[in-house]
Amino acid sequence: MKLILLGAPGAGKGTVAKLLTEIDGSVQISTGDILRGAVQAGSELGKKADAFMKAGDLVPDELIMGIMEERLQEPDCEKGFLLDGFPRTIPQAEQLKVLLERIGISLDMAVNIDVARDVILDRLTTRRTCENSKCQAIYNVKSNPPKVEGICDKCGSAVVQREDETEEAISNRLATYNEKTAPLIGYYDNEGLLITVDATSSDAVINAIKAKLG
Repeated sequence: MKLILLGAPGAGKGTVAKLLTEIDGSVQISTGDILRGAVQAGSELGKKADAFMKAGDLVPDELIMGIMEERLQEPDCEKGFLLDGFPRTIPQAEQLKVLLERIGISLDMAVNIDVARDVILDRLTTRRTCENSKCQAIYNVKSNPPKVEGICDKCGSAVVQREDETEEAISNRLATYNEKTAPLIGYYDNEGLLITVDATSSDAVINAIKAKLG
């Protein structure tokens, strides 16, 4: 399957993507992952992206599109891919459409995971992450706490609240999403590719996608 996953921060895109990869071997691709991968690989595009990231600047669209073009043509994408958190803006979506046409790939659908704001705030403010960069296990103080409070079950490192998961930071992230990314819902609806799933359960989202794929 070749999908774009849309939804506000905390809507569950990453969880749904991981579950979908287990169904047919599609690979989950997030912008952050491909940028880090390109930097680690030391590719020409990766070196350019690294310079922007070290300066704390956003990586320009044309650079992201170049890295995305390389990534989508790697062998592991032949079974399918799940774009998680990309595209983020209408211009990126338009460039992605041109790119996919050029390399002969067609999307199956764009899935909008629609979750109420109060649910997202509750999810993200109660989320905790292992601070070990090689582990980064995710917990939730309500629904999935570590066995020992504040200690990662997997590696024993401290479990912390990320700076971008305080209530104030999340409100800012949601405002940015509503302004820049939410218009993609209309864009993919016009393209005839959109399905919206109003569900807080990952299984319900998966089942809606399976039903649509037939």
